[in-house]
Amino acid sequence: MNRNDDRLIPVLLICVQAVVWPGAALLRGDLPSASALLVAALVNGPVAAALALRRTRPVTALVFTAATLALGAGPLPAGATAVLGTAGVALALFTVATERDTFTAVLCVVALAGWQFLYGLSLHGLHNGNGLDLALTALMYPAACGSGLLVRRERHALRATEQRLRRAESERHRLPAAERRRMERELHDVSAHHLTAVVVTVGAALGLRDRRPELAEDAARFAIETGHEVTRALGAVRAPAPSRAEQPSPQQRLLDLVAGFRRLGQQADCEIDALPDGTVGDAAFGIVREALTNVVRYAPGARTRVLCRYGDARTDVVVTSGAPLAGTVAHGAGLGGRRGQNFLRSRAREAGGTLTTGPTAMGGWEVRAVLPGRSAAAVERLVPRSYRVAQVTAAIGLVVQPLLPTLVIRAETVSGGGQVSAGAFFALLAAAQAVTLLWLRRAPRAVQGALCALALLWPVAMLTGDYTGEVLLPPALSLLATCAALAAQAAGAAGHRPAGDRPHRFLPAAVAAVHAVAATGAVMERGTALPLWEVAALSTGGAAAAVGAAWWAGTLRGRQGQAARRAREGRVADWTVEAVRDAWRERRRIASGLEGTVLARTADMVREAQAGRLEETAERARESLAGMRALLDTVRHDETGQGLRPQPTLQALDLLARQCRATGREVEIRLADRVPECLPTAVDLAAYHVAETVLTAGGTEPAVIELDAFDGTLTLTATGVTHAVHPAVQARLAVRIAALDGTITTQPAGTFSLRLPFAPGTTGGAAADAPPAVAECDDEEQRKP
Repeated sequence: MNRNDDRLIPVLLICVQAVVWPGAALLRGDLPSASALLVAALVNGPVAAALALRRTRPVTALVFTAATLALGAGPLPAGATAVLGTAGVALALFTVATERDTFTAVLCVVALAGWQFLYGLSLHGLHNGNGLDLALTALMYPAACGSGLLVRRERHALRATEQRLRRAESERHRLPAAERRRMERELHDVSAHHLTAVVVTVGAALGLRDRRPELAEDAARFAIETGHEVTRALGAVRAPAPSRAEQPSPQQRLLDLVAGFRRLGQQADCEIDALPDGTVGDAAFGIVREALTNVVRYAPGARTRVLCRYGDARTDVVVTSGAPLAGTVAHGAGLGGRRGQNFLRSRAREAGGTLTTGPTAMGGWEVRAVLPGRSAAAVERLVPRSYRVAQVTAAIGLVVQPLLPTLVIRAETVSGGGQVSAGAFFALLAAAQAVTLLWLRRAPRAVQGALCALALLWPVAMLTGDYTGEVLLPPALSLLATCAALAAQAAGAAGHRPAGDRPHRFLPAAVAAVHAVAATGAVMERGTALPLWEVAALSTGGAAAAVGAAWWAGTLRGRQGQAARRAREGRVADWTVEAVRDAWRERRRIASGLEGTVLARTADMVREAQAGRLEETAERARESLAGMRALLDTVRHDETGQGLRPQPTLQALDLLARQCRATGREVEIRLADRVPECLPTAVDLAAYHVAETVLTAGGTEPAVIELDAFDGTLTLTATGVTHAVHPAVQARLAVRIAALDGTITTQPAGTFSLRLPFAPGTTGGAAADAPPAVAECDDEEQRKP
């Protein structure tokens, strides 16, 4: 409801209050006195105003409403504040539960109920007629608070869902561009760093060939090793590892990078803290690698210092180089594509930081990046303990306030007899039911059993407290909590809930029978002219109608929620599929261009180095760098993304996992060493489709996809995918793998297992001995460099 419309509720309440009093009194011919009308206006008017502003200060509005109505109840006749005293207070309490935290809401319920109980105790003692006001209080206040907490939880869930939808939609367009930028950046970093090192090393060996001929052999060996490393690294760019479980830590990667820099004859000092895995660690590594590569190009031999400090508020990454040494030749000058600075800033910006570069006072160069630290992530705000203590102290003070007149002003005791009213028993039973409902989500069956047992105690309370009011009112009040529990269970049963947590199909009938017995016992104990069978039939019919209505309402709400949830999850799944396919198309497009440029010319460089021709080796390295720059220009200028989208294979699992993480679900991919480098095309496509289906079936819990191969069979195991066990999902997967003789196994705990033989129609050793179709796989099916 719109908040502006929400403010009309207090106006509606005061209108209803005017109808109840003085409207009803005027219809009876009783004209209220002018003083009573004036007091009612002075009480109800400010209360309605406070309720209209209750969202701004909900706790203050609740205290003001309860205190004002209590003060006005004395001089006013009965009914003058009945509507605002019940519905108005419940509305204020409902607002507290929706706008404040759970602790504050529960504290307000307990304090308000205790205050009203002590207020009535100071006036009437324990014996107050039937005392139904106590029972109504015990039911109304928890109901208002529970409804408010439920609404607040649904609001938070709805906001989280809307945020996830917005993130999924934005990532749908961002992932292809991010993949293009990643490959562009990695191509630049890997190729430029390694190939520049080859040019510098070979150039130095050629310059010292007459004085130190042994350097030529070392330079050729270095070119061969570096060429193989370039090939492997670019293969990893084309098919990045889907999981980081086996990769070294960011700190170790940086230390290895500095050690390789020193092997080139450079002087380097470093102070590197342990960095976290993820965006910050990757950004720090990329920035340091690019900065060191520039030092090799433009200031060979200059002393360099690398500093990485990981702190609570920020992470500092600083690379400072001295002035170029006099007489040194910068063999790598002019090899850059003038993209390094942009890539550096792009890395820092994507990690949530900033980067600055510039000359130092000593003639050197400095690259300084400021990245997020440990506390950069949003931390849930905690309420100080002193604030909680102040809340409890204020609540205790308000609760004991009604006892002050009794303790200070009045010396005599209240004469009410020794009999405890039935209302006190009803209040205790209602409070017990409210407390029992708190465990409904954890133990639904035990809660229903406890509620049925408490329902049978209401007729006993009527008899013990000498209740003389409406005989069916207490059994009807006892039915409220049970119906609320049934409605909640029906909503869960209609939604996507595991079979083990669903209520038994005979539960509504059992609950109706228990309440029918309670109502029949209450009526027969009071006495009636109707026969027992007729009373039992009427009680059963009434209880069945109430239970059936609660079950139907809960089922309807559950189905509506499930339909909305499926629609949202379907949109997220569609956007995820589109994003991965677009990003996969970008990867295949760039990888196809990579084959004929950097990789081919790097292979020529390795062959020249193996033949001992250093001049040709340096020339091939320069050509490889030129090819890399040409490819990068092509990638940048061809961003239209037109053409057919190839079907993703298991090489695209890293894209799928990245898209799932971007939409708020943590996904981990684990690839065993026994999985072949190449798989049959049908198996590769089917395995990816299965992984995509189980991850996009719904849910936000962390998921793990494990791939392994044994005895000619590919095994895919997914955990944390509770929605994948749905029959509709299973039917889609069964159709997909039927032609491959695959088998699917599911477990109730959200574990899914798939087995796909490499050669359909063969199992076990026969599959292992069959001629492998993997020999015909092309680059699209190659998942390991």
